[in-house]
Formats: sequence, C-alpha cells, structure tokens
Amino acid sequence: MRFELGAYSFGVAGRDGDGNLVTHAQAVRNVLEQIRLAEQVGLDFFGVGEHHHEQVPVSSPISVLNAAAATTSRITLSTAVSVLSTDDPIRLYQQAATAAIVSGNRVEIIAGRGSSTASFPLFGYDLADYDRLYADKFGLLLAINDQERVDWKSPFRPPLEEAVVVPRPEEPLKIWLGTGGNPGSTVRAGSSGLPISYGALGGAPEHWGRLGQLYRQSAEQAGVDPQRLAISVASHGFVGRDGLAAKKRFHQHEVASFALAGRSLPARWEEVEENYSPGGMTFAGDPTEIAERIIDLHRHLGHDRQFLQMDIGGMPHRDVLTSIELLGTEVAPRVRAELNGHEG
Repeated sequence: MRFELGAYSFGVAGRDGDGNLVTHAQAVRNVLEQIRLAEQVGLDFFGVGEHHHEQVPVSSPISVLNAAAATTSRITLSTAVSVLSTDDPIRLYQQAATAAIVSGNRVEIIAGRGSSTASFPLFGYDLADYDRLYADKFGLLLAINDQERVDWKSPFRPPLEEAVVVPRPEEPLKIWLGTGGNPGSTVRAGSSGLPISYGALGGAPEHWGRLGQLYRQSAEQAGVDPQRLAISVASHGFVGRDGLAAKKRFHQHEVASFALAGRSLPARWEEVEENYSPGGMTFAGDPTEIAERIIDLHRHLGHDRQFLQMDIGGMPHRDVLTSIELLGTEVAPRVRAELNGHEG
C-alpha cells in the first residue's frame, strides 16, 4: 500500500485576523477550505472529527464530507472519528454511502468511542453502557456494510429482520476501527481483519511499534490475510518554516485545547519539549524534521497513513492553511521519496 499523508479537523473555532473567535458557521466553512487546499497541494487524505462543544462545532462530520465530496475530485475523505456509541449505525452508513456515491468512492468511516462523552447526555444514552453500545453498534455497522439485507438482534434496539439498507455505493465502504491505543481493540481489529486507526497523542514510536506488532500477530493467529490489514495514525502536528517557533506556538494552542477538554498540559515549554522532539508524538517543527519523524515512526510501526490535526486551541485559520500547504508541498515529497520510492 502506498504511504499516504493528510490532515484532520474537529472544526475548532479558530481566530480571525483581529484575534476574535470565528462564528460556528465560519468554522465549518474553514474546514471546507482546509479540505480544498489539502487536495490542491497534493495531500492524500482529510478526516473530519465529531465533537459537541461550542468551540468545536462540527458535530456532523458526514455533512461536511458530503459538501467536500462535491467540490473535490481526488482526495480521500473520512470521519475521524464518528462517535458510534451515540450514533445510529444505519443512518451513519446511509449518510456515508451517499457521500461515497457523490465523491466516486472516496469516503471512509473511522468509528470509535470518541475522546469525549458529551454526546451521551445530549442523545439520551447511559454512560454505564459505554462499552456495550460501541461493540453492538460497530457490529451492526459492519453487517450493514457487508450485506444489503440485515438481520440483527440487540439489547439496545428492536430486532432487524431482512432489513434493507440503501443506498449502496458501487463498492463497500472502508471502515476503520478507531482507538487511542487500547490493546484489546488492537487485538480485535487484527483478529477480525479490520484496518485500525490510532489516535496517537503521546508515547513514543517504540510503544506504537509494539501495538502494531500485536495487531499483526493477532491477525496471523486468526488466519487473516495480511493484505486486509492497514494502520493509520492521527496525531497533533503543525509545520512552520522556523521549527522551534512552530513548536512553541503549537504548544501554546495545545495547552488551550487540553484545557477545553478538561485536561491539563504543562504550560512550561521545558516540561513538554521531549514530546515535540524526535522520539515524541507531537509532530510540530520545520518540514525536514516532520518528514524525518514520520519516516522514523514508520520504521517502528509500519503504518500506511498519517494525518495531522493543526487547528487546535484557537489557532488562526490562515496559519492552519500555511501548515497544510507546507505538509503537502514540502513534507509529503520527502516522505514519499523515502517510503514510496518517488516524489509527488
């Protein structure tokens, strides 16, 4: 599989030229502009995540992907992730299938539990059912993707008997199991022959390499054809001409982003510098360093795709666009030359 590079967004309401937070409407339009630019500069992939917060207003990724599908022609589009535990897998499939038809089969789904539980009270779900909801709904989503008529029994919904789910795209959707690095999810994906997408915001390349080994070993033990396997990595990142300035700038926005999620990240640069350096998992710096670090992670993990979130913590939209442009025009050719044997 050819190595792919891209970006992803949760539709964070960044700041305008005057330093003011943009409206929800503008935040959504900003994501669409990011997607169009990503395709123009030669990136392979763009993911749109799901959140339900006033400063992270893209709560319906598929709606954004449908709009992007109609205005792009090459780039792969995906949810990143769909919070499946509180979504309806039938509606998610129908919406993604429609976007796939519009795009010419360029739409994928990354389905996960999500990094936030805000959608549980919003949609009337019980957090006590957190794991069971995800397992049941993920199973149904896969069943719908495999066959047009579905039988399904679940403690969370009335049974389905020969239920017809349409529309059907020309080929099945590619559905990834999304996880923050849970070993159990890794084993499940490997033994089921599912592609896996890691949200890798910390740790070290060696750690993720061990998870990749567990994924492949689980597949081998289950007799899964290795051709069915694929690994993608979603990570925070920001590309700038001045590497140190890019790191320190992104760190400030990461602090704000973590605070928004009710978590803490040390505000002193010296306490986080290691994770922003070779061997860390925040991919901020100049184009040469970012390319080298992606290549190094690939040596450990053997992943097929990596995509970076840049618009965090109120990052100005124009700076996000500059980072996307550098990722496509300067980082991607270096990575492709090393991992794919050619540039472009």
